[in-house]
Amino acid sequence: MKAVAYRHALPIADAQSLIDVELPRPVATGRDLLVKVEAISVNPVDTKVRQRVDPNGADHVLGWDVAGTVAAVGPEVRRFKVGDAVWYAGDRNRPGANSEFHLVDERLVGRKPSTLDMAEAAAMPLTAITAWELMFDRIGIPHGTQGKPATLLVVGAAGGMGSMAVQLARRLTGLTVIGTASREETREWVKAMGAHHVVDHSKALDAEVLAVAPDGVDYVLSLTKTEQHFAAFPKLMKPQGAIGLIDDPAEPIDVRLLKVKSIALHWESMFTRSAFHTDDMGEQGHILDEVANLVDAGVIRTTLRKNLGKIDAANLRNAHQLLESGTTIGKVALEGFL
Repeated sequence: MKAVAYRHALPIADAQSLIDVELPRPVATGRDLLVKVEAISVNPVDTKVRQRVDPNGADHVLGWDVAGTVAAVGPEVRRFKVGDAVWYAGDRNRPGANSEFHLVDERLVGRKPSTLDMAEAAAMPLTAITAWELMFDRIGIPHGTQGKPATLLVVGAAGGMGSMAVQLARRLTGLTVIGTASREETREWVKAMGAHHVVDHSKALDAEVLAVAPDGVDYVLSLTKTEQHFAAFPKLMKPQGAIGLIDDPAEPIDVRLLKVKSIALHWESMFTRSAFHTDDMGEQGHILDEVANLVDAGVIRTTLRKNLGKIDAANLRNAHQLLESGTTIGKVALEGFL
C-alpha cells in the first residue's frame, strides 16, 4: 500500500523529511478495524514527533486524524461493519494513518457525520476529543447551560484546537467565552466560532482580559505558547479557578504562582487513554459519536480551512510547513491517494 513516512528527524524544508513509500497492507485482528483512509488532517503532534523522534532509518508513519471506510474487521469487533464510514484520531503507540489502509481499535472510533465530506470530517477528531476531555473530564467545566455564571478564556482560539474548544464551550455550556487572536483574520474566525469576546494575546494578556471581564475568569485553556502567558494567568483569574494545558512550554513555568488563589492545573494528552488502555478507553468513541450528532444537528461545524489535495509526501511537507509557521487558522486536510 502507499504511505508517507520519514526515516530521520530532518527540517521540513529537506526533501527527505517526508517521503513516499510502499508498505505491506495490515491485517485486522482482535478489536481492530482496517480502515481505507479517505482523508487525513495534520496536527502539531505530527510536526513534533517528526522533529523529535528519529527512527534511525526505519519507515515511521505519522497521522492522527482520519476519515475513512471500514475495509475489514477483527473477529472481536462489535460496533462496526465493513462499509461503515468512520472518523477517529487513533493511538500514538501504533503506526499513524498517513497510509492507504490503517489499523485502529474500534473503541477509539466514531461514526463519521453524514453531513460532512471526508476532508471536512478528518479535520475534527483529534481536536474534538482533546477539547472535550480538557474541558469536561479534566478541569471540570459543567456540561450544560445551567449553573452559576462563569467565564472561560481560550488562549490561541483561532487554531484547530481553539476553534473546536470555542464551539463546544459556546454551544454546550453556559460560559461566557473569551478567545485570543492577534490578527484581523484570526479575530474574525474566532468570532465566527462563537466567542463572545476576542482579545489580543500579543499585548498584555491580563489587561486585555480584565478589560472585558473585570472580575476575572474562572477557567483558562492555554493551547499555545504557555510560557509567554503563564505569569498573567493568576492575575486575570478568579480564586479557585482551573487552568488546562495541552502544549509543551519551551521554558519552565512557575506553578508556585497559582498557590495564593488555589488555582488547579491540569495537563491533557488525548493519547493517554489509548497509550495505557484505560478502562474508559471507549469514551473516545462515544465522544466522537456525540460530536457527530452535534455536527449533523447543525450545532457545531467543521474547522477545515485548507484542503491541500492528494495524500503524498510533497503535500504533507507543505502541510507541516504551514503548521510550523504558527499562522494557520483552523485545520489543514489532505484527501485521497492517487
